[in-house]
Amino acid sequence: YHVVGKKLAPKDLENGSFDTLEKSKLMTSGSGESYKVNGSANVVCGNVKTANANVYIIDTVLMPKS
Repeated sequence: YHVVGKKLAPKDLENGSFDTLEKSKLMTSGSGESYKVNGSANVVCGNVKTANANVYIIDTVLMPKS
């Protein structure tokens, strides 16, 4: 539910809408060092580079709408 199939830079998160691999949509907003996912989850650590992704760690578990 929370994996986007492409690398995203912090600038991409300012006012973004991204399809996930699970076929849901994530909305991002913010600027500088303050970003939110789906209006409620705060990005607490971002742009962590791994071998095949940029990871953004958030403070909330994202759940699909029921």
